[in-house]
Order: sequence, then structure tokens, then C-alpha cells
Amino acid sequence: MDALQLISNSSLKENAPVIEVGDTVKVNVRIKEGEKYRIQAFEGTVIAKKHGGISETFTVRRLSHGCGVERVFPLHSPAVDSVEVIRHGKVRRSKLYYIRGRVGKAAKIKEQIK
Repeated sequence: MDALQLISNSSLKENAPVIEVGDTVKVNVRIKEGEKYRIQAFEGTVIAKKHGGISETFTVRRLSHGCGVERVFPLHSPAVDSVEVIRHGKVRRSKLYYIRGRVGKAAKIKEQIK
């Protein structure tokens, strides 16, 4: 078990972003098209964080043309180029799945003022 933890700790990103549930983030993802790579941005609200360590993932939700779109990103994946926190949200839940059933102003998250 110690060898597994050693391998997972060595492959963790040193500059992993500190994101929390409720934050609005911009995730830049590397996408391979043929032989070339390009960066695609996905901006939305973090509604969930799962697991920990090497297998940590976070779910980002946004509205695209009136339709809700969610993507799950592994935090330590080489495909995730960068994660930029745009604003910090003030929430009292660890999972914001209730946002899925809300529209308009009801789906809004207050900003946390530090």
C-alpha cells in the first residue's frame, strides 16, 4: 500500500488549483484533432468534487443555448491544461445537484466576499 501511495503522490500536479464547490471556473482542456492539439475552454460552476489524491475529479456545469451541460474533469489529468477560478461562491452544501432542477435566478450562487 505504501508503494501505491508513493506512486500516486509523485504523479500529483504540484500546481494543482485550489477549487471549491460553488466556484465559477474556466477549465482549459487540450483536445487532439488529428496530429494537432488545441485548447478548448469550458466555463461553468463547480457542482461537485469527488474522491481525493490522484483520482480526484470535479464536475462543472454550465448552460449552453438553454440546455444544461456537465463535464467531469480529473484534476490531475494531463488533458486539463489549466483551471482558472473566476469567482468564489458561497454555498453550504458539498454537492450542488439541486441546481440541475432550477432555472434563471433560482440557479444563481451568491459570491463569497473575502
